[in-house]
Amino acid sequence: MSFVVRMSRLSVQSTTNLPCMFCGCVDDCAEKFGEKKNYPEHDLTLHYYCLLLSSGIWQRGEEDEGIYGFLVCDIKKEINRARKLRCCICKNRGASIGCVFPRCKRSYHYPCGVGRECIFQFTDSFRSYCWEHRPVQKIVSSQTDSCSPCTICLESVVQVPSYHILCSPCCKTSWFHRNCLQYQALSAGLFFFRCTVCNNKEIFQEEMLRMGIHIPERDASWELEENAFQELLVRYQHCDASKCVCPSGREYSSPDSKWEIIRCQCCGSSGTHRDCSSLQDFSQSWECPECKSIECTPAGKRSRPPSLGPPDRRECLNFGMEHSSPKCPRLSTPKRKMVIRHIRSLERPVSDILHELRLQINTHLTCIMLIQKDSLWKSSIDCFQNSKFSPSGILQVKFTGRKLRMVCKQPNGSIAEYFGLLLNEIRHSSLLEGNEHKNISLNSDALQNNLYYEAGRMVALALVHGGPAPGFFSQTLFRCLIHDPQHVQPVIEDVADPNVATAILTIQSCQRIAQLKSAIVQYFDYLQKTGSLHLVQSVSDKYMLIKGMLSHHVIQRVQEPLESFKQGLKTMGVLEKIQAYPSAFWNVLCLGPETLTAKALTELFTITFATGLDLKQQNDCLSFWTDYLEDAEEGTARISLKDILNFATGLDSIPPACLEPQPSIKFNQFHPKAQPTAYKNINRMEVPAYSSYLAFTLSMEKAISSILMNT
Repeated sequence: MSFVVRMSRLSVQSTTNLPCMFCGCVDDCAEKFGEKKNYPEHDLTLHYYCLLLSSGIWQRGEEDEGIYGFLVCDIKKEINRARKLRCCICKNRGASIGCVFPRCKRSYHYPCGVGRECIFQFTDSFRSYCWEHRPVQKIVSSQTDSCSPCTICLESVVQVPSYHILCSPCCKTSWFHRNCLQYQALSAGLFFFRCTVCNNKEIFQEEMLRMGIHIPERDASWELEENAFQELLVRYQHCDASKCVCPSGREYSSPDSKWEIIRCQCCGSSGTHRDCSSLQDFSQSWECPECKSIECTPAGKRSRPPSLGPPDRRECLNFGMEHSSPKCPRLSTPKRKMVIRHIRSLERPVSDILHELRLQINTHLTCIMLIQKDSLWKSSIDCFQNSKFSPSGILQVKFTGRKLRMVCKQPNGSIAEYFGLLLNEIRHSSLLEGNEHKNISLNSDALQNNLYYEAGRMVALALVHGGPAPGFFSQTLFRCLIHDPQHVQPVIEDVADPNVATAILTIQSCQRIAQLKSAIVQYFDYLQKTGSLHLVQSVSDKYMLIKGMLSHHVIQRVQEPLESFKQGLKTMGVLEKIQAYPSAFWNVLCLGPETLTAKALTELFTITFATGLDLKQQNDCLSFWTDYLEDAEEGTARISLKDILNFATGLDSIPPACLEPQPSIKFNQFHPKAQPTAYKNINRMEVPAYSSYLAFTLSMEKAISSILMNT
């Protein structure tokens, strides 16, 4: 839950002499205790950190409710609870913070805990650890017992991890004072706080949060200063020629004349009058002496971009391991990433993002698609490549028979169901390769016919118009969408060609230099053709060979179709949103939908009743429906939750953009010949009001089974 500070509803008064209701301190030091404010209408004076870290309170309000999202009634209850607890450090009452370690009974005030070197984690559930049970950093022994400068203040630091001395988790060569790190975090904010040596952000922030460094979500302090970058708008206006002959001086400039000051075309930080440097042609450019003296670096000797850092050999291969995914809180994901709870998350729910994209749909424009189910891929390509097709219109589907003449008068298909079938066609098409998770393949015919672009458009429109989550993108393909593909390193699992995979595994298994050279001779032609051949002097050089083979096979050889696919994904701004919110789309593109639950379907369907049904019949219908969903979830019914959802909407899962219109179930008057009926084009079921649960289940199973047998 977000902790965005919006205090427009509350009046704040001076807090100079008022003690905090939790810790009793009158100190007003935002760097140590967080903001201290007084709310006279509630008779409260609080330190932000004291409130945030109290063990018995949860943020139950919205971000603009109460104080920092905490309800006032909850705050007062927590104050009363803390009054009964005595601080184990100062022995005074009001100790609202307790150590989370099992069986540890210590409670303390926040200022007392800081003085006693307790650890307070400003993330996740805001845990607190006493001085005995606090987390510690594990450092390899060879790194300790020496001195190095703190990379922030440059004063000497003994390389022994302690409460006051912390080590960087990413480069292993950076040591810091805790106070230096905390002040840097408060100054840089969440968006700029990173390792001062290797520039790593995610791993560094995660470790610092674990060790009790508070990282506020806001721009860096230098970004918030008024007119902080005003000097960037000032153009250089000074003649730096060794002898300036302008009669009006070195700072005089007259446009389109010999006294116009032109700037160095390379650095822009030096200038000269045209006449002072004998520039007769007005289109002639100029370079300052410093830039002229710099020699060009040969292209083959360019160093790796510093932001990427040196590649780790094991990371390049990652045999038998999975890449760590972006931050994505997900029930089905075993590893849970640390997330900052007290601030607004950088990510948004994917349903909100797709709803925003749906606003582009023109409700006055309807595009009817004639689709043959027995040749769905071909007929879809024909529709998408039709000049009258509009991605931003309301899409309606008419499923036809073998001949286009056999068309019903009204749309008879669910657009969500259609996109589910279409995504399945893309998944098993020759445009992609791989088993469960796919990468772009190289198909010259598809490239010539612009099918990669159309496939990208289809995925984009499926997301916006309510199709299911694709779920079949590989991690490498996903990274190629959000990063420059040249900076993405594939893994062996991305290789679909068995011959290439065998070559890579053969080289990887070499344990001696003689074996490696023999393998190079065996695959010499392939290595030379792909540009992966390198001089080897030790067995460890095999990683360079494998990296080149992986990069060529998975990325370099498919650059053109990959770029075409990305261009298609730009339809309606989908690719831009993927790049802006990668964690949200990671779940959708790579992991697929969440497991259906009875609760999810209960909340998804709206219930309506036909006129004439009395209150008892309505209650029975509701009871039958919820019991049937629970039986389906437990597996005691013959029909699964997927079957029920598919019967009503044509989908096996809830799409990320949610279904439009919202699924509904209507209970009608009972008739002996009536059966449960589904209208997939409007996501609606109509069910007779049966008098017994047995009759309800038998009729539902019969209706759903008959539909499943025909599909």
